[in-house]
Formats: sequence, C-alpha cells, structure tokens
Amino acid sequence: MSATISRPPLSDRLTTSKVIAVLRASHVSALAPVCDVLAEEGILSLELTLTTPGLLDALADLVNRYADTADIGVGTVLSDSAAQRAIESGARFLVTPTMNLPVIKLAVERQIAVFPGGLTPTELADGWDAGATAVKIFPAQTVGAGYLKHLRGPFPELQAVPSGGVDLDAAREWLDAGAVAVSIGGPLLGDALKGGDLGTLRDRCRAVHAVIGETVSS
Repeated sequence: MSATISRPPLSDRLTTSKVIAVLRASHVSALAPVCDVLAEEGILSLELTLTTPGLLDALADLVNRYADTADIGVGTVLSDSAAQRAIESGARFLVTPTMNLPVIKLAVERQIAVFPGGLTPTELADGWDAGATAVKIFPAQTVGAGYLKHLRGPFPELQAVPSGGVDLDAAREWLDAGAVAVSIGGPLLGDALKGGDLGTLRDRCRAVHAVIGETVSS
C-alpha cells in the first residue's frame, strides 16, 4: 500500500461490540424502533442498506437520533455518488457489496470507515491496499471461517469482517479465526423489521453478546 494513504480507523464502538447489524427494511419507518433496541442492547454499529426506500432522505435524522449511542452506517453502496450523499448526511461508515475502488478512495479522502466487499484473494488484497478500514468477506457463508486463516498466510496484516450467512455459531468461528468484527443480518434481526416482537430481538442481542464474550475470553 502506498505510504500516502491514511487508512480510516475502526470506531471504538465497533472494536467494543464486534458486531455490525445489517438492517434491510421495506420502509424507512421500520428502522427506528429496531435501531432503538439494538442500541439499548449494545449493538453499536448499525448498517442501514440503500435497498431501503427513502433511506438517504431520512439518514441525517437517523444519524442525529443515535449520535450519542450508536454508529449509523450505510450499506449496499454501489457508487461514489451514493457514498458522497451518505457522507454528507453524516454516515459513520460505508459498506459495499463489491470491491468498489472509487468508493474506497472517497472514504479514505474523507476519513470515513469503509468495508468493501470481495471474496477472492485478489479482490480483498486490492481493497486493503486501497485503504479499506477492513475488507468485507462476502458472501462469507460460501467459504467459512477457515478461509480467513488461509488469507492471513500471505496477508498477515489484512483486517476482515465476514458478511452473508453469518449466524451465532459462525460468528464465534470467524472471530476465533481473527475477524475484527462480524456482520449479522437475519440471524440477529429475525422478523423485527416486519413488526416482529422486539422483546425477542432483545433476547437475540443478548445471545450475540454471550457469543462475543465467549470468543473474547477464550
């Protein structure tokens, strides 16, 4: 990596909680009640995806709502123009499904944490060399946690966050393999974004923390 690149750092909230919750909703109004519970239960990095209609229009208000309790980031970022809008609205981090080098470049320039997605060693190394905060191994379920151990051979400094099909058992395996955090969607959120019971969501948050605690202490 060029010495002129200053890699945007991981936030303290993410290094503490080690979980990025991925929220894909059918309407932006479904987000706040779920984000409230996640933040209250110590899930401190919330990825709101651009597949949610109207997200960018509502983003600044959501960022302000959780400024003191959680990092609001934007996921499924497919272009540097969308990334720019997200940054202007106060997004604390960006997540891409592909190794989008223009988005990484913009994030590095603005010193916004960025987690670009890739699967092959070439993709992941390119993203890391471009200045990614950590690369997103996606879809993680396809390769399993052992993949990260193999990557660490030729790329010992590479920081990674697995995403896609990560449940509680897999989260433990990935963290044990050296992931800096895990990205969890459905196994954490269940039906909460569709009006499901928020008490059950609290239970799942606590189960995630139990897994993280076991991993950290092992």
